[in-house]
Amino acid sequence: MKKVYHRLPFGNGVLMGQQLAVLGFGSQGHAHALNLKDSGYSVIIGLYAGSKSIAAAKEKGFKVVTVAEAVKAASVIFVSLPDTKQAKVYEKEILPNLAPGKTLIFAHGFSIHFKTIVPPKGVNVVMVAPKGPGHVVRREFLADRGVPSLIAVYQGGKKARNIALSWADGIGAMRAGVLVTDFKEETETDLFGEQTILCGGVNHLVQAGFEVLVEAGYSPEMAYFECLHELKLTVDLMNEAGISGMRFSVSETAKWGDVSVGPKIIDASVKKRMKAVLKDIQSGKFAKGWIAEYKGGYKKYNALLRRGANHPVEQVGRRLRGLMPWMKKRSIKGAQASY
Repeated sequence: MKKVYHRLPFGNGVLMGQQLAVLGFGSQGHAHALNLKDSGYSVIIGLYAGSKSIAAAKEKGFKVVTVAEAVKAASVIFVSLPDTKQAKVYEKEILPNLAPGKTLIFAHGFSIHFKTIVPPKGVNVVMVAPKGPGHVVRREFLADRGVPSLIAVYQGGKKARNIALSWADGIGAMRAGVLVTDFKEETETDLFGEQTILCGGVNHLVQAGFEVLVEAGYSPEMAYFECLHELKLTVDLMNEAGISGMRFSVSETAKWGDVSVGPKIIDASVKKRMKAVLKDIQSGKFAKGWIAEYKGGYKKYNALLRRGANHPVEQVGRRLRGLMPWMKKRSIKGAQASY
C-alpha cells in the first residue's frame, strides 16, 4: 500500500519567501499557478514571446516573463509544457539558467524517465501530478476541496521530497490525499492507461460498437445513444462506487450481459495485446516513436485526428447533443495545451 499524506509532516514554510515559476499557462499550468497564488506564494509565469497565453496570465494578475528569465529568477520551477516540446525548451532556455539548489517540478514523468531531459547534479527534480485535469484542480481548490495527487523524487532526497509535498499542499492536494510513487511507475502506468483504456480503448470500442449497429441496419441515433451517450452514466457509477457498485445500480439483464458477454469481447487476446503495448512503453519504443512523430511535423498524428473527427458518430453526436440543453457545449478549437 502506498503512503498517503493528508497533512505536511513539517511546517509549511518550505516554499514561503521563495520565488516560484510556472512555465506554461495551459491546463495544469494555470491551475497550479492560481492555486499557489491563492495559497499565499509568489508566482511568476514563463512563456515564449508571442504566446497566446500571455494575455490570459496577465489578466489573472501574474507577472509574465520569458522562460529563461523565469528560470533565472525562481528557485522552484514547474515545467508545464507539452512532453514533446520540453527537451528543446530545456536545452535552450532552462538548462543555461539552472543553478545548484534550484528545483524542477514536472506534472508527468515522461521527459525524465525517457531521458529526453537529463538534469545536472545538484538540482532537485521532483514530480507533482494531480489525478485530474487542470480545470478540476482549480474548481476543487475553490470549493475548499482537492484532487488526489502523486509525488515522486528523482533526485534531491528529503529536501526535494519536502518541496514536492509543499507544492502539492499549495495546490490543495493535501485536502484529498497525496500518494508517493516514482517517475518510472507514474510514466508507464499513465501511458498504458491512456492507450489501452481511457482514450485508445474506450474511443475505439465506442466507434466499433456504433459501426456494428449501423451496419446491421439500426439508426445512427440509436447507435449513438447506446454506444456513447449512456457510457458516461455507467462510468459515473463506476467512479463513485467501483465496478461492483455500478453493477448494483443497473438492471439484472444488464448485469448478466456484463458478466457473461463482456469476457467474450474483452478476452485473452485483448489482454495479450495490452501486454504488448505495455512492453513497448517499458522499452521506450512508444516514446521514441512519439518523439519522431513530433520531429516529423505530426503528419500521421494529425491525419489520424482528422479521420477520427470525421467519423459518423461525431456527426450524429453533434446533432443529438443539440437536443440536450443541460449539456455544456464545448468547442475543440484551440483546445491544445498552451505555453
